[in-house]
Amino acid sequence: RYISTFRPSVKCDTQKNKAQWKTMGPAKVAVPSPKKFLQKHSKEPKLPARQKEQDSKKLPALSVPRRTDHPVMGIQSKKNFINTNAVAAITGLPKKPQPIYVDRRQGDKYLLENSGLVPKYIKKKDYGVTPKYITRRNEEMKRAQKEYEASILEHLKKRAMKRLSDEERRNLLQGLKKNWEEVYREFQGLSVEIDTIPKKIYKEKLELQMKQLEHDIEVIEKHKVIYIANE
Repeated sequence: RYISTFRPSVKCDTQKNKAQWKTMGPAKVAVPSPKKFLQKHSKEPKLPARQKEQDSKKLPALSVPRRTDHPVMGIQSKKNFINTNAVAAITGLPKKPQPIYVDRRQGDKYLLENSGLVPKYIKKKDYGVTPKYITRRNEEMKRAQKEYEASILEHLKKRAMKRLSDEERRNLLQGLKKNWEEVYREFQGLSVEIDTIPKKIYKEKLELQMKQLEHDIEVIEKHKVIYIANE
């Protein structure tokens, strides 16, 4: 059968190692000194020694006095603190309470200043000033109205139309109102009992005139720009 060539050397090494551990540990080992016993925290890692900081990295001096400082003795003041405090309490203004609000009758208190209920916006510099976008929009509307009126005028000139002036429109409106008052006065003068056909026809005629005048007055008051055909 197969036999390894390293068998004698392995057997020799095994016997050699077993012979060393026949006692309690290796036979020739230095015995530790009883003075080098295990101490507390001796096996914990130790931090490196702290290096001294440079002058540029020194912390600013503390405002509190040091433990070794002593107060200055022998200095006395002639100020009467009792009278001073009394005068300050008498002449001083009372402290105003902070405005608060509560969420319900038995709720928690909150400061009113930060609640959003105080109208701080009225103290803004631009409060009450028309915004720029509204001014710009109004200018654009006026410009568009002028362009529209110019195009209408040009179109009406081609069709031989003319625009009523403000004074003519006002006079026309006053004339229509005066006519309505006259017709209404005649309507009020009718008899209470209308028992004949002519009376009925006359009453219907007055009602139609009043309705037509009211319609014309409403149209003229509603439209500020009126065009009429040239005769």
